[in-house]
Amino acid sequence: MSDKRICVEQTLTQLTKETELCTQAVLFKIDSKGDWFYLEEPLPSKFARLFSSILYQIDGEYFLITPAEKLKVEVVDHPLVIVDYQRCNEVGIDVVTSLGIMHKTSGIQDFDIKDEEITLTLERECTAKLGRACYYRFINEFILVDN
Repeated sequence: MSDKRICVEQTLTQLTKETELCTQAVLFKIDSKGDWFYLEEPLPSKFARLFSSILYQIDGEYFLITPAEKLKVEVVDHPLVIVDYQRCNEVGIDVVTSLGIMHKTSGIQDFDIKDEEITLTLERECTAKLGRACYYRFINEFILVDN
């Protein structure tokens, strides 16, 4: 990543973290399946994809943040669910979320592997968990070793 891009990202991150909350009310919720809701109504996936691009985790809480606005988001488990992945080279792994967004990883070391779940920290400190099918596929492909 270029020095200019790093500087721009750091400046934007600082601006967004300092943005004041618009309201204390929680208007958005993401359930344990990664489904988004606005005022308790399902949010169309095209809007969820858009809002996911401004979703931040700060000190364990989630917010939608622009330079002018900041809203709390209630996240039941993890805001993103990984529904597919594939190796993109010798070590890298590309993952796809339930919102249809692809994220690149540098490899298996990026994943937090626990008995009950496998997670990945993505941009803006947002976390994603492997969906059930991906979880078992990941275990078979990367964790289980033939003796």
